[in-house]
Amino acid sequence: MKLIILAVGNKMPSWVTEAFTDYQKRFPVEMKLELVEIPPVKRNGKNSDQKAKELEAKLILEALPKKAYLIALDERGKQYTSVELSQKVGSWQSLGSDVVLIVGGPNGLTDEVRNKANELWSLSKLTLPHPLVRVFLAETIYRGYSIYANLPYHRA
Repeated sequence: MKLIILAVGNKMPSWVTEAFTDYQKRFPVEMKLELVEIPPVKRNGKNSDQKAKELEAKLILEALPKKAYLIALDERGKQYTSVELSQKVGSWQSLGSDVVLIVGGPNGLTDEVRNKANELWSLSKLTLPHPLVRVFLAETIYRGYSIYANLPYHRA
């Protein structure tokens, strides 16, 4: 199984890449963590925020694997404790397909992307900066995995 973070945004600061890679290396072979970046659409006079969001949605939908369980990160989604997330991680492993976590651009996701998702997940009621979301996701999912697998990471 692969966990794929499909995120709008590229050219992250080096600390983001370093931290993400650190957590990525911790995942077991049977649950590989990957990052797929979608270049953000430039916002200018021709491309309003809404138009940019629609163009990014098109790129997101084109990048989705044919068969995958889709989770859209969205403020309207469900929030989980670490223990609840560990149970989700266990259920993802039993799906028999890859899991894609979709992170939208600065203006979020379109209804079309949200409606295509199997579920919505809210990381926090706070607005998080996009670079930090990648690291936060990698750490949070690894923590969930470590709880599920009874590894000492969560208690360290």
